[in-house]
Amino acid sequence: MKPFIPVLLCAAALTGCGSSSDNNANNSINDSADKYGFSAPTAATIRANADVLNQLPFANQQDFADARRGLIASADELRIDGPGSGPVWDLTAYDFIQGDAPASVNPSLWRQAKLNNIHGLFEVTKGIYQLRGFDLANMTLIDGEKGWIVVDPLTSKETAHYAFEFAMQHLQRKPISAVIFTHSHVDHFGGATALVSAEEIASGKVDLIAPEGFMEEATSENSMAGMAMYRRALYMYGKRLPRSERAHVDTGLGKEPALGSSSVLPPNYLVTETPQQHEIDGVPFVFQNAPHSEAPAELTFYLPEHNAWCGAELVSQQMHNVYTLRGAKVRDSLNWSNTIDDVIQRFGNAEIYFGSHHWPIWGNAQVVDFLKKQRDVYKYIHDQTIRMANAGLTPQEIAEQIQLPASLRKNFSTRGYYGTVSHNVKAVYQFYFGWYDGNPANLNPLPPVDSAKKTIEFMGGADAVLSKAQRSFDDDEYRWVAEVLNHLVFAEPDNDDAKALLAKTYDQLGYSAESGPWRDVYLSGAYELRHGGPERGMDLALAAEQLQYMPLPRFLDTIAVGLDGPKAEGENLTVNFVFPDLNQSYVLQVENAVLHYWQRQPDPNANATLTLTHDLFLRLLTRQASAREVLFSDELEVAGSKLDLIRFFSLFSMADGKFDIVTP
Repeated sequence: MKPFIPVLLCAAALTGCGSSSDNNANNSINDSADKYGFSAPTAATIRANADVLNQLPFANQQDFADARRGLIASADELRIDGPGSGPVWDLTAYDFIQGDAPASVNPSLWRQAKLNNIHGLFEVTKGIYQLRGFDLANMTLIDGEKGWIVVDPLTSKETAHYAFEFAMQHLQRKPISAVIFTHSHVDHFGGATALVSAEEIASGKVDLIAPEGFMEEATSENSMAGMAMYRRALYMYGKRLPRSERAHVDTGLGKEPALGSSSVLPPNYLVTETPQQHEIDGVPFVFQNAPHSEAPAELTFYLPEHNAWCGAELVSQQMHNVYTLRGAKVRDSLNWSNTIDDVIQRFGNAEIYFGSHHWPIWGNAQVVDFLKKQRDVYKYIHDQTIRMANAGLTPQEIAEQIQLPASLRKNFSTRGYYGTVSHNVKAVYQFYFGWYDGNPANLNPLPPVDSAKKTIEFMGGADAVLSKAQRSFDDDEYRWVAEVLNHLVFAEPDNDDAKALLAKTYDQLGYSAESGPWRDVYLSGAYELRHGGPERGMDLALAAEQLQYMPLPRFLDTIAVGLDGPKAEGENLTVNFVFPDLNQSYVLQVENAVLHYWQRQPDPNANATLTLTHDLFLRLLTRQASAREVLFSDELEVAGSKLDLIRFFSLFSMADGKFDIVTP
């Protein structure tokens, strides 16, 4: 017997950005490829990035002043070790982000990367402190009567422990009286058990506040599709890329997601309505329940005594994703906008905004202006996409034509550092109309490899296509070259010349991208064309603490999508799963090449019955227990036909998260 279920639970002192000098640009264009193979920026890329400097108000340094305001202390070398051989967090890897933008980075993204490099413990206002730059997200500490109220304990136990201990070196050391999970993404709860225990939460000694539906969303968003999301996340966050001027510089939302071990704890207090008033350790809170906005389960809160509003990730200092490139359910951009408007109506008197990412804003006029522009960027994209779709335009056409109004386009906090107008438009279209654009040619196209082979044949063969692609590359038509050479690489995956030119093309598209994820996606594609895919898949053991709180039906859903349909055709098997420590049993049945399950008493006519502890089940799924350990464990009993049980397990495939993306 071997584990067969892949699960991912998602599961990162400077001056303003000036212009690159002509001398630097000339030097860059003459540079050879770096040690990882990334090519030099071309003259066209250099011009495109230089043009950005004339499009945006780079002279405005207010964001830099706000990002530094209230600094209490910063770490000399912010590097956090973890359970493996390397660090789980290394901000020193970004020390190269200083001065003017190099020719290989969009100056607007470089500016955001410099802002995200500003790190340390900050006083937002008396009684509210933030740790920024210790992980992808911020940890906020609110001073209670008896202890600290911790908002968003980061991605991993290692970063959460380090950040809190760093704060205690500079603030009054007190116990933690409460924890708030603002929403159901792992960078906002994964470090919880480094700060508080399950026993403290269960007993009520420590309050744990979360939005309605938190546990269901936190443990299920990525469960069934986890391996595909994990593999795509390697691209979106540039996890295989070096940190350098020609590779990963920033995600826009922060530097990158932290590595390490993650956890989750079930809340003992839920926010279910708006407004919801609640006093935590002597501090009055007014909560807003904000589901199906930036996350399926999310809250924000207002602190009347501080006249400050915490926006969680409902808003941030950038345009966010209506659809995230790692793959996820499309978000409701209209509801998102309306939820921000609700904040303006309820808490529009706030003098301070702070959030789960980036830096705060001070002053009521500045806060309200920020909120209005955040609200309106999502509504503009929503409304104009639907207007143009109703006029018959396809998602690609809308994305190419739509442009934000100047008030949003020239505003840094609505720039596309994370989400983009282009892919958010397509997300809105998908939300209403799905994948089909109405064109019959797109209803049932050939699969990629078949289409690629026929396309290359129609275009005169590989040599002719490669020659024409080189001319198009020389004419700076990088988007077109990428489209054409993608066909050639899928038709002839061993064509090294095609892969080399496609990699150079992805380099240029990455260098000019303003979005951190777009840059990482392009450059990850270039990296893998040169070096191949990953050798190892996802380490499920790092999520073991999270998985212990996942409801068993979510695991069984994940088992079901691992069933190899063609192999299961004609099979009819019933297996009982009995968990005596949970006092639960499930009947699993393979029939018509699908798996169904029911929570009920074991079927006496089942082919086999598997009795095991929940802990052994988790160790099996996370590959911490070998097949031999499982078979000879005292925590396992098998009744019925062992041959049928082996046949049952043989019907399931074991994804490893290493599949190819830029090659077939």
